[in-house]
Amino acid sequence: MTGRRAVAERWAPIGEPTEPGERTEPGAAGRSDFASASLPRHLLRGALGFGTIAAGLGLLPVLGAAVLLLVPVGLLALRGCPMCWTIGLVQTVSRGRLRRECADGRCSIAARPKER
Repeated sequence: MTGRRAVAERWAPIGEPTEPGERTEPGAAGRSDFASASLPRHLLRGALGFGTIAAGLGLLPVLGAAVLLLVPVGLLALRGCPMCWTIGLVQTVSRGRLRRECADGRCSIAARPKER
């Protein structure tokens, strides 16, 4: 698959249309997703990740090089790096609030209408 359609399918949010009448499947085209199931869970992961990285680097003069083993634990909690965690925060907050619409080969992002 080439061209505009391949780009649209690669970057479309999960379950959102890429072409009129189409929907993407979770994990389509190798799309990575850093979002958490809920905002409190994501913030807890961030506190754990940043806390263990800070402890690993801050306690280095006191406890020696062995404390550096906390840094990979922090990176694992952040799912890779601080930027990965930040992208996940944006994805978690915007999940369900934004909708991608594609028509006539052009895509736009709009706020999802509130349901009553």
